[in-house]
Amino acid sequence: MVGRVLLTLLLAGSALWGCLALAYQAPGGNWGKGAAGVAWTALCVVAMVAVWRAAPWRRRAGWAYVVGLALLCAWWQTLAPSNDRIWADDVARMLRGSVQGSVVTLQNVRNFDWRADDDYTVRWETRQYDLDQLVSVDMALSYWDGPAIAHTLVSFGFADGRHVVFSVEIRKERGEQFSEIGGFFKQFELSVVAAEERDILYVRAGPRDENVYLYPVHMPPDAMRRLFLSYVDTANALTTTPRFYHTVTANCTTLVYHMVNAIVPGLPLDYRLLLSGYLPEYLYEQGGLDPSVPLDALRKRAAVGALTTPEENPVAFSRRIRR
Repeated sequence: MVGRVLLTLLLAGSALWGCLALAYQAPGGNWGKGAAGVAWTALCVVAMVAVWRAAPWRRRAGWAYVVGLALLCAWWQTLAPSNDRIWADDVARMLRGSVQGSVVTLQNVRNFDWRADDDYTVRWETRQYDLDQLVSVDMALSYWDGPAIAHTLVSFGFADGRHVVFSVEIRKERGEQFSEIGGFFKQFELSVVAAEERDILYVRAGPRDENVYLYPVHMPPDAMRRLFLSYVDTANALTTTPRFYHTVTANCTTLVYHMVNAIVPGLPLDYRLLLSGYLPEYLYEQGGLDPSVPLDALRKRAAVGALTTPEENPVAFSRRIRR
């Protein structure tokens, strides 16, 4: 009896997974996806009925399910990420970086002028940053779906007042919207965006009406430098070897964790790496935030607040949001 119950649960799980995979990735539009989903569900239901009935067709139903599952898995493995799609404007170009001594040249740094989420002036630029002048690292959290869910960004500050923000994001196709469930089913490619704060923080705190917090992070200079270069290496790798975004294993927080853990080994895995809205508590416990100030006070200081149209000068904007 227990064996039959477990087998039924496994069949039901495979039915759900297969239906979602087909719903997000099957060809043929809505009709094709619907037909494939119905066929797979019917096959799983017949297999579940066969588990509980000693019918003469029981063995054939089992083999039909096994063949169907093998075909479904084989098709799933053929789905490959690509850099050749019609991308949304804000992720249309891929970040590339080159290093010469202490100077890093970044191509395709985003510096859009945002008037609304769907009204903007496109501007991609090439910038140079001297890592010998790197003086700060800030973690930005942008809350868009309750206290547990936030997008994680990392801003690097230099002695001349400039900042550049790195953000691990989905690479949306034109007209596509983010979906947590779709992120489990190869719906999006992965991208690393480098942008001015007046672009990437303003659009979230301004037109998108998200709650943005900016936390200064305690890191030794060598660790800051290595983290910056890790972002560059990750971005360069994606230009030649595209990857799928994954809601759990390859998202805006877990990739940063892996980069930081390579620099400062021993950081514990924690549920707050997935519920990234609670990252300040995690960082505070690990000594990444100022331990001399209570966390509630740090959170109040970190709040950027609602933003009006940003200054044209990116240095002036960065100074204003830190007052």
